[in-house]
Amino acid sequence: MYLSRLKLNPRSRKAMTEVSRPYELHRSLMCAFPDEKDGGPGRVLFRLDIDLRKGDISVLVQSENEPDWTALNGPGNFLLEPPQWKIYDPIVAVGQMLYFRLQANPTIKRDGKRLGILREDNQIEWLHRKAKEGGFEIVSLSVVPEGIAHDKMTDRSDSPHDLILFSVRFEGVLKVTDPDIFPQTLGRGIGSAKGLGFGLLSIAPLREMCYANPS
Repeated sequence: MYLSRLKLNPRSRKAMTEVSRPYELHRSLMCAFPDEKDGGPGRVLFRLDIDLRKGDISVLVQSENEPDWTALNGPGNFLLEPPQWKIYDPIVAVGQMLYFRLQANPTIKRDGKRLGILREDNQIEWLHRKAKEGGFEIVSLSVVPEGIAHDKMTDRSDSPHDLILFSVRFEGVLKVTDPDIFPQTLGRGIGSAKGLGFGLLSIAPLREMCYANPS
């Protein structure tokens, strides 16, 4: 896998529009990967991180294929500085403790419809279920509701659809329980709306911090 950090230019109208338009941001990011006729982009997860204290707006992108950010780094000033990226192949062990951050869209499926989970206690239960399935357990946790993201998208028949996505940020410490399943969880993400800025589980060792970490 590959991990990229893109710092958006706050003076770019396109970049600032896409901060509140997850589908449009997704479309811009996908320009860095092969289209379907060339093999497809593979799994791409991303998360928008906004640091109000520093005024920084960045996007963390985890991808199955190597990215080419040339299209975003050219005219239009979408990026504030050249993108950072690296090969990402975390090695974990049973019982290892890690910081984590997850921007999630907790949902439940009922009568064929996907519904948002709005109560915090139910969101925490949802995360514990996902953790058990994903080869880890939650040691400590903070839950930050981040409201509703709105956008519009078109399906394959070019029919427009409204997107209404409830956003929750989970942060804390996790413990790896299955070192074979956990890396797969990192690769595929957690929850729904993975192509729209949700589901990326980022981790960092307790003893150090890097640009892949939660803070």
